Amino acid sequence: MRTQVIKPRIREILSKELPPERVSLLPKHWVQIGDVLILPLRPELEPYKRRIAEVYAQVIGAKTVLRKGHIHGETRKPDYELLYGKDTVTVHVENGVKYKLDVARVMFSPANVKERVRMAEVAKPGELVVDMFAGIGHLSLPMAVHKGARVIAIEKNPYTFRFLVENIWLNGVQDLMTPYNMDNRDFPAENIADRILMGYVVTTHEFIPKALSIAKDEAIIHYHNTVPEKLRPEEPFATFKRIAREHGYDAEKLKELVIKRYAPGVWHVVVDIRVYKR
Repeated sequence: MRTQVIKPRIREILSKELPPERVSLLPKHWVQIGDVLILPLRPELEPYKRRIAEVYAQVIGAKTVLRKGHIHGETRKPDYELLYGKDTVTVHVENGVKYKLDVARVMFSPANVKERVRMAEVAKPGELVVDMFAGIGHLSLPMAVHKGARVIAIEKNPYTFRFLVENIWLNGVQDLMTPYNMDNRDFPAENIADRILMGYVVTTHEFIPKALSIAKDEAIIHYHNTVPEKLRPEEPFATFKRIAREHGYDAEKLKELVIKRYAPGVWHVVVDIRVYKR
């Protein structure tokens, strides 16, 4: 996935239709997921938004354009405005993995691409991975596709789950990945996982006890969360370690990486943690 840079042809067309002061406000960057564009538009361009979207789509070769919005709620649902086209379902190919999704209704973060690639590198053939917040298979599909890891993929949202199932078959890993449409806190198995993915933010710490119950001794947990800059580098590992000890586990930090800025002064980070039963 690439953040694109404005093409001269777009400016050439729209400079004939928009006031000069508005042309300078045209989006210089955007995101393309499959053949769907996510376009940031300033309020000053509101009267021209649909024509702008049409030109960007035609020049770039996209079928649909969405106006960049925000992500809301427990299931991280996007809030985007449809500006051009009708079909928001697409197949995005990244690092040899096919992701089918509805860009208007299912979150797929451009800034997380390095972490998706990294997960394909850290996985081991045959290990059992439990993906507690699977989505459409963002993090766990690369593990199965590239390394032959066995994956239990848990996704709560029924609509997102539909695409998770499709992606498993689309990538030919139906013998490696088993999807569950449920709240991961209701997942019944314990002491089974060699590796656990906790690809969630804001309230991820609330799910640590469940992750520990699923983990084998010396399992690795990829723990995502958001943390204010002023609390780093102690957090978020300090909270994980405290909760782990309360449940009879020791925790060792192996690596910590910044994924992206989540909000002003707040970062989305991932910590690789090995857990030990005491």
